[in-house]
Amino acid sequence: QLVHAFVSLKMAEGDAQADNVMRVMYVDKLVLNISVGESGDRVTRAGKVLQQLTEQEPCYSRARYTVRTFGIRRNEKISTYVTVRGEKAKDIIAKGLAVKEFELRRRNFSNTGNWGFGISEHIDLGLKYDPNAGIYGMDFFVVMKRAGDRVSKRKLRKGKVGTRQRISRDDSVAWFEKEWNEDFAKVLN
Repeated sequence: QLVHAFVSLKMAEGDAQADNVMRVMYVDKLVLNISVGESGDRVTRAGKVLQQLTEQEPCYSRARYTVRTFGIRRNEKISTYVTVRGEKAKDIIAKGLAVKEFELRRRNFSNTGNWGFGISEHIDLGLKYDPNAGIYGMDFFVVMKRAGDRVSKRKLRKGKVGTRQRISRDDSVAWFEKEWNEDFAKVLN
């Protein structure tokens, strides 16, 4: 009888944990990156592709040092990226996952719970093909968060996020499969 009471207490605790708002995971931001590998007109056209997809102004990354074999010089613009948040980020992630048929590998998920994938042609996202711009591949990187993460980022009274509150790879995989389960999302080994 005592064991039965303990089991029912544990089950009630599990239900309370499911309703805990501090345990809810969500997408903090999506970073889209097109790494062209050379400067000039191709980078600006890649930026226009990102602007067309996200309706935001993209930023440009510069080369850290000169690599003669790649033909790039230090401080030359070689890639473009944009950070998207909110509902727009979830819509773009859904488009990107549709290209990947909602299948990711376990290695797509980092130990900190963030995950990413790449697509080889941007026109698969539903963008119109422009012969002047060409076709670009892009990287999607999704940053996951839980409530309370600001504790480690704020300036005053900075603290550590507890181990139970940190997002692990398994948490992120479970969230991914639950979030897109109507699309038969799965994570392969």
